Amino acid sequence: MLVVARTRRSRTRSCSLTFGRSVGWLLVSRPATVDPAGGCVPVNELAAKRNAVIELMRISPLADELAGLFAAAGHRLYLVGGSVRDALLGRLSSDLDFTTDARPPEILQIVRGWADGVWDTGIEFGTVGVTKRGATLEVTTFRADSYDRVSRNPEVTFGDTIEGDLVRRDFTVNAMAIELSTKQFIDPHHGLDALAQRTLDTPATPQESFADDPLRMLRAARFVSQLGFEPAPRVVAAMTDMAGEIERITAERVQAEISKLLLGDHPRRGLELMVDAGLAEHVLPELPGMRLAIDEHHQHKDVYEHSLTVLEQAIALEKDGPDLVLRLAALLHDIGKPATRRFEPGGGVSFHHHEVVGAKMVRKRLRALKYSKQIVDDVSQLVFLHLRFHGYGKGEWTDSAVRRYVTDAGPLLERLHKLVRADSTTRNKRKAMALQRTYDELEERIARIAEEEDLAKVRPDLDGNEIMKLLGLPPGPLVGQAWRHLKELRLDRGPLSHDEAVAELRRWAEENGIP
Repeated sequence: MLVVARTRRSRTRSCSLTFGRSVGWLLVSRPATVDPAGGCVPVNELAAKRNAVIELMRISPLADELAGLFAAAGHRLYLVGGSVRDALLGRLSSDLDFTTDARPPEILQIVRGWADGVWDTGIEFGTVGVTKRGATLEVTTFRADSYDRVSRNPEVTFGDTIEGDLVRRDFTVNAMAIELSTKQFIDPHHGLDALAQRTLDTPATPQESFADDPLRMLRAARFVSQLGFEPAPRVVAAMTDMAGEIERITAERVQAEISKLLLGDHPRRGLELMVDAGLAEHVLPELPGMRLAIDEHHQHKDVYEHSLTVLEQAIALEKDGPDLVLRLAALLHDIGKPATRRFEPGGGVSFHHHEVVGAKMVRKRLRALKYSKQIVDDVSQLVFLHLRFHGYGKGEWTDSAVRRYVTDAGPLLERLHKLVRADSTTRNKRKAMALQRTYDELEERIARIAEEEDLAKVRPDLDGNEIMKLLGLPPGPLVGQAWRHLKELRLDRGPLSHDEAVAELRRWAEENGIP
């Protein structure tokens, strides 16, 4: 069933298209333009409608149940925001967002007894969390907040209308709602048009929106990455003028948006928006800083462009979904080049030890962004190791050098393989193929040695207990020194027999004056 109806709640004429079924209503109503003759003209393709219907039918039993409970209590319930957007894009998850005219205590009263679980940690902001049959639902009272525009913390004020709630949302594609009792689609800011055009715009002016919450500027870059949308010119202009406002936002919130951006399908686009608008200067200044350095191969405009290309190539090598550690390492692997750039006699450029400097810079920046210790350690280690392969030449490494490469990489070895391969961005096809063949050979050697020696578990041929027993030492630093000496021998020479290991231990003890 298709219903075309002209709405009367706006000063400007608009239309709505409503899809429904004769049994078990599930319908989508959306705005349409009004033609000069006064008729309604749909503005989106049938594919978008079909996606919305399919997705909403999938979740409708749960949504309908909850809407029925709210209706019985005299309240309206709306599916809202990102949930509506994702339904229209055919990517709705089981985490759903709702809004309602009911106040928080009323929400709690309605969902208790129906929900499998309820939590109220966000109740001061009007949000009640619910779990039901494996789905996570958040129900929030209409909001009509005001901001002090010094912090990003609003003075929480509850609203009375869905229209008032939608106008305070970040982008028009997130300012759509579906009233679940009548299944009416509500889109006062033409979010569906923006979705069809893949455009990112704000319900209010972007200046108002970003002054209220500067994090929305980073969210714009994140949505560009995740959804492949293009920001409206006025959004880019406001981001550029107001980039410094992002410093009002805590490092933890900035980090969360950067991580989501990097894990999106189009991270390069999001990063370029951050840099071009000036946001990166405040949250990741090393990224635009790389535009100052020409890379040693003279094949790219600058190290910034090279790093974005490496990021894309690393993503192409992922096998098990987005890898934040690999993507951070690919983006930041040459972060130390500007600080180590030297102009050599004859016109050359060098970046000696940029991997060492870069690893330290990565550690400092990721700590400032409040990344976990594990991520900081892993990304900095990959940056530190990413040049090691270039000493391999045409296979001159000894087996000892191969063992050290594997041991130093440890559990990061597979990521290191991907990073090194992605770092080849030369336009010389013959050179690129030669580099890949050489790395193929190195991986084959690693596999052969690993099969023979179990490289993943490289240990000295004598453990700490044996060292103490043979040398008559108590636990302490000397035992650790002896252990590390034997491990170095193991890396250099491969596995030793027990007698050889004992002889080497006694030789080391004698040289160090240990009776």
